[in-house]
Amino acid sequence: MANRPVNTGSGGAAAPPPVHHDAAPAIPATPAAPAAPATPAAPAGHRAARTTRAARTTRATRAARGPRPSKLAWLPYLVVLAGTAAGMLVAWHGSKYAGRGASLIGASLLAAALARLILPARYTGLLATRRKASDVLGFAVFGAAVLAVAIALP
Repeated sequence: MANRPVNTGSGGAAAPPPVHHDAAPAIPATPAAPAAPATPAAPAGHRAARTTRAARTTRATRAARGPRPSKLAWLPYLVVLAGTAAGMLVAWHGSKYAGRGASLIGASLLAAALARLILPARYTGLLATRRKASDVLGFAVFGAAVLAVAIALP
């Protein structure tokens, strides 16, 4: 009895009135996309079927995403990775060289910030993971922090 409406009386429960979200929205026809075939409305109380992401993606939207990345887009990332690996190798030789290795790692991170700042998106490759401002800020802050540690080391 808890799920039964209060005003039903002794007779059977009447169907609730339709709500604005029961029917699927009408999609206007455009020159690029013809009108979708009319689908029967879902019965009251049922949700409308959602369209899949693949159905919504068209060639026009794929083409509007921009140019493909260059084949040399991996090069700035590889340079930064090689500089960081070289710094780790130098620091690995002992505590006497830890400052030099840390400064090489910090310089590599600052070079990554500079590369992300001046290179267009087509050539940044794996250095571009977020928006440009947050990438540059992250690389610059971490690079400066590692350089500060390198200066503080004896």
